[in-house]
Amino acid sequence: MTIKKIPIVVGGKPETATLDYDERVPVIRLTLENGWSEEFKGLDIYECLGKIIKSLPEIKFLCKGAKINVRPSSMSSQMTSGIMAYEHKIGVRATRKDIVNIFDFDDKEIINEPRLQTEFFHRWLESIKKVKD
Repeated sequence: MTIKKIPIVVGGKPETATLDYDERVPVIRLTLENGWSEEFKGLDIYECLGKIIKSLPEIKFLCKGAKINVRPSSMSSQMTSGIMAYEHKIGVRATRKDIVNIFDFDDKEIINEPRLQTEFFHRWLESIKKVKD
């Protein structure tokens, strides 16, 4: 298992969450500063993080994986268990320089409902249809 600590905001107060994850299973055990802990399973680590975010909407997770425009490709999901993902920009095709680690810090455009990431991804797909290579 691999341990990551990420900043979170609970009731307007900064705290740290501990994420103990296993890419092979995939599973994340979330532990909060108050000692509360729960395990979340999914198809990849990105999906596990999404389940955490959805089940705890009162907590703001300050990481790329909680950002509205971040989503792994199918290949990234398989090769990195979704830990590496693309940070998409409307109207711009994704390249290697857009690859981010979902646990890296970010505090902009953070969501508390993973469905918003899916909706953004579909808007992004439509936007690049108009882009000429």
